[in-house]
Amino acid sequence: MTTETFASVALGLHVVGLVMTFGLRSWAHRRTTGDSGFRGLSGRPGSAPWWGGVLFAGALALTTVGLVLAVTGTTPPIDVPAGLGWTGLVAAVAGFALVLLAQSGMGRSWRIGVDHAERTELVTGGLFALARNPFFTAMGLALGGLVLMVLTASTFAGLVCLVVAVQVQVRVVEEPYLLATHAEAYARYAARVGRFIPGIGRLHATHLRKTEGR
Repeated sequence: MTTETFASVALGLHVVGLVMTFGLRSWAHRRTTGDSGFRGLSGRPGSAPWWGGVLFAGALALTTVGLVLAVTGTTPPIDVPAGLGWTGLVAAVAGFALVLLAQSGMGRSWRIGVDHAERTELVTGGLFALARNPFFTAMGLALGGLVLMVLTASTFAGLVCLVVAVQVQVRVVEEPYLLATHAEAYARYAARVGRFIPGIGRLHATHLRKTEGR
């Protein structure tokens, strides 16, 4: 497969992935629950939670721009060995598939963003039994695969933005919210299940002791 073909395939995967992940998923969630699940940015402008949301959106935008520029020939991608391109294709397809599986596993608890006044069911089964944030892990795998397929400054910057955004969103926004909302139940879950991959990033026992002391 040529560099140009990889770019076209990557752009197609990216567009389909975004439509399925955010468009059709929101539509299906609204049809099932009467709510789109979209909560928007958290925190005041300039705060860490706000930057997490902005960087996440920026990651998707930078990836899209990079792929479009590569397909149109405006910014040709860096030549990489064909083996890396095929590896990226497999990773991107697997990543987007896992994104959809993680979203489906959340059921009625699926949200884009966090509403601190809202209480949703704690999901610990399926992919969430392997990692606490499988959606973000899968998104990283998908965008990482696209970078291997189409390596440009823009696609690489998109992946960097995603990694930073996910770290901020999970550590600063979601984990404190889940600990405050589900207390001991989340602390026990987080003490045995890794943050993004199995066994890595489990919460320290002090978090559990804090909830038990309430």
